[in-house]
Amino acid sequence: MRLLCTILPPHLTDAVARNGGPAEREAILDTLAVDRSLVAMRMHSRLIPSALATAHTGLARTICDAKNSESLPGGEVRGEGDIAIDDITVTEAYDGLGATYSLFSAAYGRDSVDDEGLPLLATVHYGSRYDNAFWNGSQMVFGDGDGELFNRFTVALDVIGHELTHGVTQDEAGLIYQNQPGALNESLSDVFGSLVKQHALGQTAEAADWLIGAGLFTDRVRGVALRSMKAPGTAYDDPVLGKDPQPARMSDYVQTSRDNGGVHLNSGIPNRAFYLAAATLGGYAWERAGRIWYESMRSAKVRPTTGFARFAGVTVDVAGQLFGVGSAEQQAIRGAWNEVEVLP
Repeated sequence: MRLLCTILPPHLTDAVARNGGPAEREAILDTLAVDRSLVAMRMHSRLIPSALATAHTGLARTICDAKNSESLPGGEVRGEGDIAIDDITVTEAYDGLGATYSLFSAAYGRDSVDDEGLPLLATVHYGSRYDNAFWNGSQMVFGDGDGELFNRFTVALDVIGHELTHGVTQDEAGLIYQNQPGALNESLSDVFGSLVKQHALGQTAEAADWLIGAGLFTDRVRGVALRSMKAPGTAYDDPVLGKDPQPARMSDYVQTSRDNGGVHLNSGIPNRAFYLAAATLGGYAWERAGRIWYESMRSAKVRPTTGFARFAGVTVDVAGQLFGVGSAEQQAIRGAWNEVEVLP
């Protein structure tokens, strides 16, 4: 299996290629060319430790600098426990890896992406005006953005959490990156990406913004983020980017051959289900709704081809196992999936 999970969805990059000005179009077309070359390389479905990985216990981070080349991983600029250097992208990447590790460790007892202490590696300053961030099966990679539409891709903590969660899903559920399983894969990354941010900020479900990628857009863009879990389809409405096309319920499910069957579009449906469950339960979302989603992802009943309805059923069952049959938690989960028309 070839694996390259990028944060920018094709419908958004296609819109920039169509509607952007000369500088914006040049940057996004160069980004797409790089992404195509990366996909053409041999990628693996299993987690692959970086060549920089060494034996350790606990959190182990390495940040490298590609110096605007496309060579990975680049030169090491900060290791675990090193003092900060005068580069905000290095600091944001280092802190983001730490915040993601912290959520999974503190809330779920997980030791890194693979639950076996996988060292966390990130490369910053990748490419020239590269408009993306991605997980390639062994590490995180961040572009600096074009400065026209997109800021540096380390700026959004939930983006870092999102991309690293692809590694967790890859390790636990192995969901294929196509159609409903692929959209569920994307949604799980949004769920835990948002929880990484909420956990780091100490936010309750009520206080959280439920946005994915807030801060990525420059001031020129009419929008607040890449996606809204609370209200899919409302994150942006911009002359260049177009209008956010995410659906929020199954009756609006998008049938398409693009984007591996609309994995970045239809993820809005399970995203809203999680938001509804978390909002109904209140408090810290990682404690109950997040625990249910995490244990469901790890369930033997979730297979690579699992779609929305099967996963929804697993979450209802897991809620009953963790909190009791007929509990407020189980009722909230069932009600959320009912609201987005996944369960009757």
